[in-house]
Amino acid sequence: MSRQESAETMALQALTWLAGHEELLPVFMGSTGLSPEELAARAAEPEFLGSVLDFLLMDDAWIIAFCDANSLRYDAPMLARAALPGGDSLHWT
Repeated sequence: MSRQESAETMALQALTWLAGHEELLPVFMGSTGLSPEELAARAAEPEFLGSVLDFLLMDDAWIIAFCDANSLRYDAPMLARAALPGGDSLHWT
């Protein structure tokens, strides 16, 4: 499995995790402006999956909860984001 494929898989895990949080999913949906149907249709697009990880990376508590739920290292979402389109332009300061 390539680095991008692994990143896409993690982003899909993040999307599934978001969908399971009824208080967080509306925030994500509002930030994307997508309908549930559009979200489902775009779930396979690498660019959209990058936006899922971008959203997750906005809050340390979300990262910790997602990583704990999926037995991942806390830096895994950031590393996955870097492997998706647009991720190479992130610069954390």
